[in-house]
Amino acid sequence: MEQYQIEPWDHITTVSPGTVLEQYVPPELEALGRQVMEQYDMKVSSMVLITSKPDKGGAIWKIETDKGPRSIKVLHRHPQRSLFSVGAQEYLVQVGARVPALIPTIDGRLYVEAGGKSWIVTDWIETLVPASKIDLEGAAQLCQGLGEFHTWTKGYKPPAGASKSSRLHGWIKYYQKIIAKIGWFRHIAEAYNETAGSGPLLQVVDDFERQAVEALERLNNSEYANMVAMGEPHWGLAHQDYGWSNGQMGPGGIWVIDLDGVSYDLPFRDLRKIITSTMDDMGVWDITWIRGMIEAYHLGNPFDQQMFEILWIDMAFPNEFYKHVKEMVFDPVNFLNLELMPILQRVLATESTKWQVLQELYADKEKYPLGTYEPQYVPEQWSLALPSEDGSFVATDQSPFFDFTNVSDNPVSPPFVAAEAPAAALPPHEQQPIQLQVPVNEAANAPSLASTLIAGSELSEVPPVGLSEVPVAQGLITLAPIRPIIAAPIKLLVRSKKRRRKSSRNSTTIFRRSGSKKKSASRKKSALSLIIKRRKATKASPSKKNIGRLQKQRKKSLPSKRPASPYRTTLQKTKRNTRKTA
Repeated sequence: MEQYQIEPWDHITTVSPGTVLEQYVPPELEALGRQVMEQYDMKVSSMVLITSKPDKGGAIWKIETDKGPRSIKVLHRHPQRSLFSVGAQEYLVQVGARVPALIPTIDGRLYVEAGGKSWIVTDWIETLVPASKIDLEGAAQLCQGLGEFHTWTKGYKPPAGASKSSRLHGWIKYYQKIIAKIGWFRHIAEAYNETAGSGPLLQVVDDFERQAVEALERLNNSEYANMVAMGEPHWGLAHQDYGWSNGQMGPGGIWVIDLDGVSYDLPFRDLRKIITSTMDDMGVWDITWIRGMIEAYHLGNPFDQQMFEILWIDMAFPNEFYKHVKEMVFDPVNFLNLELMPILQRVLATESTKWQVLQELYADKEKYPLGTYEPQYVPEQWSLALPSEDGSFVATDQSPFFDFTNVSDNPVSPPFVAAEAPAAALPPHEQQPIQLQVPVNEAANAPSLASTLIAGSELSEVPPVGLSEVPVAQGLITLAPIRPIIAAPIKLLVRSKKRRRKSSRNSTTIFRRSGSKKKSASRKKSALSLIIKRRKATKASPSKKNIGRLQKQRKKSLPSKRPASPYRTTLQKTKRNTRKTA
């Protein structure tokens, strides 16, 4: 029997009336989850569905076990992509972040693949409660916990086999995509101009498009390019779905849950989403709340001026307008007639206070220190080392395209030896990288041919290197067999194509003439011999008249005294035969 393959179930129509799909999973999925739990060292007494994603194929249950309450979750993304988030969660647990710990299976694995998806089991922390949403103190706690989470994620590198998820370099393309979709909104409103929301949308869509274009210009003129050039581990991970439900108060502060969507990014994008969504819920932009949330985040993950500017640009982008209006493309008529008007009223009411707050907020950039972002460039000059006498490549090669490689038969030591790491109380992302000691073969440090030429020495001082003199590592590199080269005559090499064609054309004309005379004489000679044979057969003595005629014919059939024509090549004979056939 084939295993059940997990697919979205939002299209299912066989569920009982009144069933909420977010509180429903197919029976096959729950049965598959029970099979997954058998691979863990625990006895499950109950399994309660918490929530599901019917449009994506994900779900999470709370389970009661003999080891305490736990959760089991099926990750709706591809297993290779899920491995990226599983590795991130394990990394965060190891550095001491406040995230639920992954429970290993009986054989030590951190996840199980079943039904084409990845499954994980984590601790269920009973004491977690949502932060207060009605006052600034709760919002500040949420933002400080977010900053601490971002600091812990710095330095993460995905495990082997994981599909890397990164949005770090995609901000400009994302802005361009939203600008294009805002243009779609205009085209849809023009196409359905008889609907109730068409006119009001056309009155405001140009303003929102202008805001988006100006934000993109500011982003292009900012330090964004230099910031992302620092690399993904430098910035760490963004949660991408952080909010009041995924960041909750617990032992020691804010605990971050639901990490299956983390990806590399400028991490303060999470902060922008919390700020703009909170202002949208409040219906007004409040500078006191915004400043309090930014300052709280700054305590967990310090800001600089360049980071603040990118945050400001992202807040100026019309994110909330796009988020509320984008559903129009799926059902334009009903959306424009029934849903758009209250959405526009709400968005425009919030927009009336947005720009005054942003203008005042921009002056806060001077409160933060100036950041330095200097991308690491590859040196323009480097020397490529040649194999040394012992058959190994020089370990001091500075080529950016080659790693240190040793292909000798008897390597004297491992290529890299890690030095003892100093004991430090700093977080992992602030610790200095471990210095590597590279054993260098002294005999291999002799100047190579390439380095000698780069140094500007005379060519005469460089000893010639023959192909047979280059050492080869036995069993790893094999030289191709040397094939003899037959030298062609000099005249054949220097003769031009035009000269060859002219010579061939002249020779063909001479051969054609001499050939036609030879064939004519041959035909006459054959006719004469045939007459003689017939005479002999009839035993009739030829008359004097016939003898004279035959002698004249014999004289005519003799070859001409003209000099013989030059030898005809095979190619010219072929040409002659081809013309005759044609």
